[in-house]
Amino acid sequence: MNVLKKIFKEIKKHKRIVLARHIGPDPDALGSTLGLKEIIINTFPNKEVYAVGTPAAKHKYIGELDIFDESLYDDALLIVLDTPDIKRVDGLDPTRFKKRIKIDHHPMVDDYCDIEYVVDTASSASELVIELVYNTPLKISKEGAEKLYIGLISDTNRFLYSYTKSRTFYLASWLLKKTNIDITSLYEKMYIMPIEEKKLQAYAILNMSITDNRLGYLVLNQEKLDELGTDAATMTNIVNYLNYTEEMISWVIFAYDKNIDKFRASIRSRGPVINEVATHYNGGGHIYASGARLNDFAEVENMIKELDKVCEEYNNNN
Repeated sequence: MNVLKKIFKEIKKHKRIVLARHIGPDPDALGSTLGLKEIIINTFPNKEVYAVGTPAAKHKYIGELDIFDESLYDDALLIVLDTPDIKRVDGLDPTRFKKRIKIDHHPMVDDYCDIEYVVDTASSASELVIELVYNTPLKISKEGAEKLYIGLISDTNRFLYSYTKSRTFYLASWLLKKTNIDITSLYEKMYIMPIEEKKLQAYAILNMSITDNRLGYLVLNQEKLDELGTDAATMTNIVNYLNYTEEMISWVIFAYDKNIDKFRASIRSRGPVINEVATHYNGGGHIYASGARLNDFAEVENMIKELDKVCEEYNNNN
């Protein structure tokens, strides 16, 4: 029995299913989780299905999350999406569930589930959920398809990134054919933003430091965030809008997060492999898109040096 059929068998068998994802969720983490919830309920209306974790105000358009409490550990199947390492699962302890499944597209970090559906060449966790639905009796719904499409589009940046393969296009086409979702309205929800956020993008561009090795970096302490009237989550998300700047082959934004008393780092690249550096600072991710959490400014300075070294090596080899 292949892994997709094993996952379907467990979904069919369990009355209660809890869906989780990583801390600091992006649209793929939320889209894959909430999309799978809709699909399971559409297929098995009598099941209890909970999508849990800390809400992300910026992405509230994707859907509402459920509140997790201790009783949900009992006789429940846990499905963790988009989360390679156990320490980054948001809001619960995976070890307290009797049966666990992981659906993930990151390089393997922790083997912490009974069934590990990990394909690190896939574009997104949402693509893997679409693959699951395509290959099993799970029934796609329009609402579920919308959430999965958002996750797919977000992690591929509208099919621009190298993770996009022919299979990605095929599954996206199948999703549209099956549900006829309105992608124009979905794009508007994803990309519309207030003028103040546009101004923050301009601030990032105007204040980005760029090294001789073409590493761009911006460090924001709490005083600067207060002055700008923003927070760490908003500023680190801006890293996604800085691509295709000729002078940078890798770029990172550090922003102090007072809620966790750490600097959040969001790192992107057009060539240098940066996820190994992220793992040195309580983080990780893809080779060209990673995140980390740093304890203090000294660690921020050290990460900048490490990333600059990676850029230097990449320049020398290319």
